[in-house]
Amino acid sequence: MPTSPEKTLGGRRAQAARNDEVILEAARAVFLDDPKAPIAAVAERAGVGISALYRRYASKEDLLRRLCHDGLRRYIAEADAALAEPDDWTAFRTFLAGVVDADVHSLTVHLAGTFTPTEEMGRDARRAAELAAALFERARASGRLRPDVVVQDLGLLLEACAAVRVPDSKRTGELRRRQLAVLLAGLSAVPTADPLPGPAPAAGEFDWRWRRRE
Repeated sequence: MPTSPEKTLGGRRAQAARNDEVILEAARAVFLDDPKAPIAAVAERAGVGISALYRRYASKEDLLRRLCHDGLRRYIAEADAALAEPDDWTAFRTFLAGVVDADVHSLTVHLAGTFTPTEEMGRDARRAAELAAALFERARASGRLRPDVVVQDLGLLLEACAAVRVPDSKRTGELRRRQLAVLLAGLSAVPTADPLPGPAPAAGEFDWRWRRRE
């Protein structure tokens, strides 16, 4: 049976979407390792030609903008989802855990100042700040948050979790969730005996950083 133009077009769009996802995943990995890496390194890692990459992103700056804007949208989505939680402290914890698991701040810290944000990114940034403030104020109203904590402390908390990284991605997630639990215990006005998530860091687990890179 002949393929209809609609099916052909749909197949091409689906393939283009898959290619775009591969490029974005490759770009994220490349620029986390080295924000100054050339765009050709992204094409090589993604397994696509440089012309295919440039058809989607006219410049490295366009690609960096897309990566950071995607992270900003994910932050907003996590905050929106957490606001639906009726318990104020649980909503606060759920939001922070979602952002940490999404690894939003790794790129934010690495790529800040490497591109010019768009007006849309500015609007989304303001929306993200409003949502975070709303969750913060709910946590404060619950009586579970220390009175001397300010909303700007959340950025430091998220950056601290993003700084935790080991070669194994699953282990990185485990260690970040443990670090988040430690930091949340410090923010809480109510002492807790809840066990920290594990496994705990092992002796020498971070020694890999000191291996010489060829």
